[in-house]
Amino acid sequence: MERVAASLQGKIMSAAQAARLIRTGMTLGMSGFTIVGYPKAVPQALAESGHARDLTLCIGASVGDELDGALVRAGLVARRYSYQSNGDMRDAINRGTVGYNDMHVSQFPLFVNQGVGPKIDVAVVECAAVTGEGLIPTAAVGCMDAVVRAADRVIVEVNETLPPAFAGMHDLFEIGLPPHARPLNITAPDSRIGTPYLPCPPEKLAAIVLTDREDQPAKFKAVTPISKQVGDNVVRFLRGEVAAGRLPETLGPIQSGVGSVGNAVLQSLSAGGFRGLTMYTEVMQDAALRLIEQGVFDRVSASAVSLEAETRRHFYAHIDEFRDKIVLRPQEISNHPEVIRRLGVIALNTPIEADIYGNVNSTHIMGSQIMNGIGGSGDFTRNARVSIFATESTARGGRISCIVPMVSHVDHTEHDVQVVVTEQGVADLRWKTPRERAELLIENCAHPDYRPLLRRYFARAQRVAPGQHTPHDLDAAFSWHRRYLETGSMKE
Repeated sequence: MERVAASLQGKIMSAAQAARLIRTGMTLGMSGFTIVGYPKAVPQALAESGHARDLTLCIGASVGDELDGALVRAGLVARRYSYQSNGDMRDAINRGTVGYNDMHVSQFPLFVNQGVGPKIDVAVVECAAVTGEGLIPTAAVGCMDAVVRAADRVIVEVNETLPPAFAGMHDLFEIGLPPHARPLNITAPDSRIGTPYLPCPPEKLAAIVLTDREDQPAKFKAVTPISKQVGDNVVRFLRGEVAAGRLPETLGPIQSGVGSVGNAVLQSLSAGGFRGLTMYTEVMQDAALRLIEQGVFDRVSASAVSLEAETRRHFYAHIDEFRDKIVLRPQEISNHPEVIRRLGVIALNTPIEADIYGNVNSTHIMGSQIMNGIGGSGDFTRNARVSIFATESTARGGRISCIVPMVSHVDHTEHDVQVVVTEQGVADLRWKTPRERAELLIENCAHPDYRPLLRRYFARAQRVAPGQHTPHDLDAAFSWHRRYLETGSMKE
């Protein structure tokens, strides 16, 4: 497959020339999802020249340092949407020097399509190839389709390090806008409803830049004995649901959040004897790729494949074997609430903290500092057949309890959180009253070092609260967070 169609080769130029098409005050739509498939050469050329400032970046998820890091360090970014994980970008957001609006993964492209928010002037996207039919995405689709459709002009980086065999792995489909949105006829994770390329009118293509810069490899913490126990407890819960007749042996499509706990849970599925499973998720990571080879997963639908360096090399070397088992979709579809609900997805996500009534904070440290963003956890949690939050019971060497009296920020309310799992055990919160939930979370999920403190808080809350449905001691509800900020530990 030729990288650039013969009819479009006249648009090839250097990254520096393409960057000059971007001017101060513009809104840029960028490809990229979980540090995969993001443009690198043009953003770096833009950062080096520094000629365009006060930029608004619209990106569906996290991208590499060559984009977020380079542009924010150059002082060129005024606003950033909608999910990020770069340390320098995060610092700028928490200093208040970059405006940031966190959004659900499924809603971001919808807002772009509807014209809610700033008009996208230029889309800068990475592709595996540009054909006469359209753009061939990389290992990530994300919001690439939305920003290409919305932008006045499109700059394409064609990455020549990517396998040409990416062609055929994607399923691009334009939903359209309500009330005339097209139904999604996805009846299984491997259903295909669109085209393997993204249509883009040739007259919209302003520049094509040939590059050979690889994505930054994903970096996940190694699975530890504690995170493995978390994963084993999740599998124990799922086995119980199968035995009770509430789930089939094949469970239903799995969604797994990104990170070491997510990898640990997926590894435990194999050890738990599950086979012939499927995934309908936003990000496929290392453990899932291995589980395809082991026969645990038959089919996977995702918006991105985010892998560590060695696993990525293996994926590229055997992409012909994986292409028929993996479908890559736009994030508007991978995270679409209706599809999630109808397929009966089992959602596995990781919280920063959960409180004794089951409210979950996924985004903020100590109530005011953004970590990364809500990502797709809300899309899946609210609409899943079973929504599970799995985490280690403590953080920072035991100085922070992940089960607290009241979360310092709420992303997922108690109404959407069905099951909480730590290495200590499982709290099935379904059909439980608030006070029953508190007892389960304290006794089954909290670390033994913090259980006495939680019991004491809960007992006092029942004595002093004006109401007994969800009793809280408002004077002490955030005392653990205050104590950590003052002393460096939540322990007394």
